[in-house]
Amino acid sequence: MEPGGQLDMQQLLQAAAAMQSQLMSAQQELADAEVEGSAGGGLVTATVNGQGELVDLSIAAAAIDAGDPEETAQTVADLVLAAYRDACRAVDDLQQETMAPFAAGLGGGGLPGMPDLSGIAGFPGLPAGQPGQPSAEEPPAEDDPASER
Repeated sequence: MEPGGQLDMQQLLQAAAAMQSQLMSAQQELADAEVEGSAGGGLVTATVNGQGELVDLSIAAAAIDAGDPEETAQTVADLVLAAYRDACRAVDDLQQETMAPFAAGLGGGGLPGMPDLSGIAGFPGLPAGQPGQPSAEEPPAEDDPASER
């Protein structure tokens, strides 16, 4: 900030460029990540990438009961779904962990050189019910573009 409380535009632009670079790096890290989920005590393992796409699936031979193929098919299907959901939960956790610093930086002035933007009307990060944000009880104004979603 310059004397008198004015924002130094050059400093603000540099901080925004640095944040954009860090965000792109975090997004690439997520895209390259692979996480596993499992079910049935490891009988089925699903591997998904950072976008939640299934990239590998393994089913242990012990999951197959040749004596009851119909029951086995249903059991394997259930285990595959459970393993995939487990992997997707792990991806969600990784995404939240990776992206949390950016959300915190936007909402609370957490980046050096960046002003606290949370007090700006309508800015994400301002708790509901605060000036500039609709409360939980009141719907957005009719002319609010966000209400058209």
